[in-house]
Amino acid sequence: MAWFYLAIAGILEVVWAFSMKKSAGFTVLTPTLITIIASTASFVLLSVAMRTLPLGTAYTIWTGIGAIGAFAIGIAVLGEAATPGRLIAAALIISGIVLMKLSGGEG
Repeated sequence: MAWFYLAIAGILEVVWAFSMKKSAGFTVLTPTLITIIASTASFVLLSVAMRTLPLGTAYTIWTGIGAIGAFAIGIAVLGEAATPGRLIAAALIISGIVLMKLSGGEG
């Protein structure tokens, strides 16, 4: 279950990052509320996952999911650039996430 909680926490990190962008510096109410709720839920689920997963593994994968998810949403929804350098950087992050998961060391 820890991996499930960690995955949901990572997805919620993407939600709050996108909502924060849409909140225009916390000046738009609905995205601001979504940011607060999603970030709180993300932290709670991360902490639950950390009951059994090592800190380094859980935190690295959580931030990686958030980074790649926000990167993808930025390109797909916000029209941000998908330059070769950015795509290579994203591929390296994904590689790191996969290697972290496969390297073992889970509690």
